[in-house]
Amino acid sequence: MQIDRRKINALVMCAAMMAGLAGKSAMAEECEKQPRADPGTMTADAAVVRPVGTVATVAGFALFLISSPFAAMGGNTHEAWESLVAEPANYTFKRPLGHFDCEPQAGKKK
Repeated sequence: MQIDRRKINALVMCAAMMAGLAGKSAMAEECEKQPRADPGTMTADAAVVRPVGTVATVAGFALFLISSPFAAMGGNTHEAWESLVAEPANYTFKRPLGHFDCEPQAGKKK
């Protein structure tokens, strides 16, 4: 079985883009207070951002599996999980469609 370097590079780039987007979560506003999203923004979110987020979540999980022994030795397994898996998953699956500023926190329940 041969590894396709282009696919791996695409996954790494997607994960890097999602990591940059997930860094804004500390400044997120309440989702309920947001005005109605533009239909074009919602379409772009559904067609581009959500699939990229799904790929970033899967790639983050794979990276977490690879790095978990090192994170366990360093005592920061929870931080690694939050950064690599939970933040991209929350951004992809819990955020309202078309609302890029509304990013639910990993520990926050609605």
